[in-house]
Amino acid sequence: MTTQTLTTNLRNLNISTRIEERWRRGELTPKQVDEFRHFLNEVEIELLHHRIITDNRYTQWFSQGQATDDQLRHFIRQFSVFSNQFLVAALLKTINAPTLQQSRSSREILLNELGVIYHNPKQSIGDRSTLTNEEKDREGDPELVGTEGTVDGGICRFRAAHFEWLLRVAEGLRLGFADIGKRKHGTLTTLHFCDELIRLYGSDDPQIAQGASFAVENWAAAGFWQELEDGLSYIKQTRHPHLRLAFFTWHNRVEAQHAGHTLEELEAVYFNPDFNRAKFFQGGREILKAIAVFWDGLNRDRLNSYQ
Repeated sequence: MTTQTLTTNLRNLNISTRIEERWRRGELTPKQVDEFRHFLNEVEIELLHHRIITDNRYTQWFSQGQATDDQLRHFIRQFSVFSNQFLVAALLKTINAPTLQQSRSSREILLNELGVIYHNPKQSIGDRSTLTNEEKDREGDPELVGTEGTVDGGICRFRAAHFEWLLRVAEGLRLGFADIGKRKHGTLTTLHFCDELIRLYGSDDPQIAQGASFAVENWAAAGFWQELEDGLSYIKQTRHPHLRLAFFTWHNRVEAQHAGHTLEELEAVYFNPDFNRAKFFQGGREILKAIAVFWDGLNRDRLNSYQ
């Protein structure tokens, strides 16, 4: 095979070493790789340049740390509804997965959300028999748990469920378990986003689900977690020193890993004969539209001084 250099003009999405290796082994032709490169360029333009990723007015404002306590409580309540309803979408994504490997990838996210701590096979678990019950319980603290590895072989802790992490943030703002997370706590815009997550991310059409999953994970990795962390950190420093923010700092660290997984999944399905570009982009565009409804709703609420 003639030696050839693969190049890309993408700013964020690049031909990975996995694709380059498949090309060098002769599993992919130069034409296939070039077509995939152009497809990634289209994904970059059509999905990753969506204005809710590049210009989220609410999180830009939030990052300044000027939210009032009422605005903070409203934000936490709406985010908790999304966080809880995401479990429904993630379960459907697992059930509707077209392959065993995709089912396992979906379960990685779902089970971690529910409290199974990532286990890094490269790190020894050690002798846990010497740990006290309190120390074992603290394994669920997001300030302690890792962001890399797999739930396969991981330990389940109630306190490691992401909703419990978020509850600890809420408690610092005088919100209890009964005050957050249920559909009845959601605004119309929040519930629209949740329902679209269930419809698209959890779709039984694997092409729609793939597009929605790719868009969701890359939205999550694009910086909004950092803006939320910046705003909350300033509020913690200036007004609420006992506010627990590990839910946000942990997610800020882990989301890049999730986005990397979706690119790997996309590489696996793109070269299948039944891959449908139109449906992939449909799922991605429609879920990004729903994400925009959620954040725009929060922005209108704060501009209207939601109480």
